[in-house]
Amino acid sequence: MNATITGWGRYTPQAVLTNDDLATVVDTSDEWITSRSGIKERRISHIVNSDMATAAGRQAIAAAGLEPDDIDYIIVATCTPDRQIPSTACYVQTKLGANNAAAADINAGCTGFIYALSMAHGLIAAGTSSKVLIIGSERLSTYLNLAERSTAVLFGDGAGAVVVEATDRDEGIRTMSLGSDGSGAESLTATGLGTNFIGTEARLAIVMDGAEVFKNAVVRMGDGVVKAAEDAGWDLDEIDLVIPHQANIRIIDAVRRRIGASEDKIFANIHKYGNTSAATIPIGLSEALEEGTIKPGAKLVLVAFGAGFTWGASAIEWGDRVDPVSKVEVDYGEPDRTALEMMIDRQRAFT
Repeated sequence: MNATITGWGRYTPQAVLTNDDLATVVDTSDEWITSRSGIKERRISHIVNSDMATAAGRQAIAAAGLEPDDIDYIIVATCTPDRQIPSTACYVQTKLGANNAAAADINAGCTGFIYALSMAHGLIAAGTSSKVLIIGSERLSTYLNLAERSTAVLFGDGAGAVVVEATDRDEGIRTMSLGSDGSGAESLTATGLGTNFIGTEARLAIVMDGAEVFKNAVVRMGDGVVKAAEDAGWDLDEIDLVIPHQANIRIIDAVRRRIGASEDKIFANIHKYGNTSAATIPIGLSEALEEGTIKPGAKLVLVAFGAGFTWGASAIEWGDRVDPVSKVEVDYGEPDRTALEMMIDRQRAFT
């Protein structure tokens, strides 16, 4: 049996935090942020991570023409869980009413969605699951310290999801390639969270060596696209669309040049959402389908690099259907504060 994506969905919070908003509380400007990252705005969630994940998952299930009880495994890729125990996936399972599903989280940083996709592929290949819901969901705004300009401007909140099903059709996931290098762990990490910090005064915050991350991301993602295509038996110019992790537009452009692709073959939406870590690729996939960028039978490569260091890529031959079977509206109400007000309130945790 092959593993193919049959449903997709996303949740992007209503509250928008622009670069100009940030410039009122951070020593920065729209020009400074845009020129270095390509980001113009990001979303800030007024609901918990598991609610965002549930919203995206519900849309993906409807798009596949399924009911929650049809799902037999839920995997949530996140580094911002609601709690350390239990998994965010367990909260999602009960909120969805997916009564027959096993549930587990995976944390591979920004590569989490690709790692989860490989798990779904393996579960289907082994015959132990036939319908797997994968969700990449992050509420990174809770980790941001507005006093740290280098990271405060980069990240946002959001969730994306896909349903992966077993099929005997000649379509779906063609290749999976994963890697890691733990020697780079301290180059992208979060302090103040975990047993290492019990009894310390370390603050919860993202810490990043931008130059080291940039260098490794370009090499690993570029090589990942090449390997995915080679393993699938495709020439690079046969790829219809690459959906890369959205960390920085300069990284995306460098990867594009490394593989010799034209701009129209690289999907980018970082200007709207910033870096939503494990959620960037499924959000991008959902948007690309909605916009009509992905055609029936399209050859896709999904590729990511993240904390760990981790990286991964997948070649996917899309099926015939590019429209959802059904749609569902999910309403969590209006936020009672602006995105900037929410961020200022959260900043009090650092003072």
